[in-house]
Amino acid sequence: MATIHDVARAAGVSTATVSRVLNGNARVSDESSGRVLAAAATLDYWPNAAARSLRQRRSHALGILLPDLYGEFFSEVIRGIDHEARRAKFQVLISSSHGEAEAIAAARSMRGRVDGLVVMAPHSESIASIGRIIRRFPAVFLNTRSVNGTSAVTVANEEGARQVVGHLLALGHRTVAVIMGPHGNTDAEERLEGYRRAMADAGIEPNSALEIAGDFTESSGFHAATQLLALKPQPSAVFATNDYMAIGLLSALGGRAVRVPADMAVAGFDDIAIAQYVTPALTTVHVDAYELGACAVRLLVTAIGAHKGVPSRHEILPATLVIRQSTQATTDWPGAGRVSGRTSRSTTLPSNAGRKEARP
Repeated sequence: MATIHDVARAAGVSTATVSRVLNGNARVSDESSGRVLAAAATLDYWPNAAARSLRQRRSHALGILLPDLYGEFFSEVIRGIDHEARRAKFQVLISSSHGEAEAIAAARSMRGRVDGLVVMAPHSESIASIGRIIRRFPAVFLNTRSVNGTSAVTVANEEGARQVVGHLLALGHRTVAVIMGPHGNTDAEERLEGYRRAMADAGIEPNSALEIAGDFTESSGFHAATQLLALKPQPSAVFATNDYMAIGLLSALGGRAVRVPADMAVAGFDDIAIAQYVTPALTTVHVDAYELGACAVRLLVTAIGAHKGVPSRHEILPATLVIRQSTQATTDWPGAGRVSGRTSRSTTLPSNAGRKEARP
């Protein structure tokens, strides 16, 4: 296995010159750089990243902690993280963590190997682990409001939910049910609040019987059909707080010969790729999961590169209503398939801002 000394000997330069060339230092002549790169290629020399990290006190890697790595939503988040990290010349180390103990263990394993962390902590009970992690790393949080002055990127969940429920109400539905997400999940709580506010704005009295338990999985949406069809009066429309539950519900209703949207309109949230291909195509709220990941990396790279502390930021990405056939019988009406109701906000938080809450 070739060493830096072998490369220096073959190129006729010092090891310091080899190091400068391989680190992209401009203080080396083109002629010397060419010899070093040619020697390194001939010898198949791989620099020791660990040793370089010790010298520079930088690893040029980012740690990513997500609650799960499965599904279209997380796939798009990771794609955005990876593309933006590579653009900034960082590599990524990705781990999933379920609960506080796993999050701490994953963060410990990355200490010394990454320059900062992107963390998605969806549940309110994750706050304790978040507090322990950010004392040791620059960090940016996904779908978690800023904690102890740390930057965060979230989605306009409440506004998105109000848009889609408002759409159902505008179609004339008055008995609108909701399939909720997991208890303690920030996204689920904000979307439920948006549903409740939209119903209240329409002058409709709260009805807890219309709030059906769910856990963001297809199976919970499928099983929710039994409760929904047993309600008296039966709801004419349902807002599932994510697309997976909406798709599970569509499957169950189809198996029971319930026509969508003629007998029951169905809407979801997230606009995962499959949402436009189910039958009927799903009305939903579009969330740019790719940008969610990319924005988090941009904020983190800025924090890592700053010589002094930078003001923390709370970026709120838009949630955009996409109307499809699951709430409209045909595509012949003027607004079919349109994207509407954009909302986007960005706020700069004071460095000592302490926000609680945490996502899927």
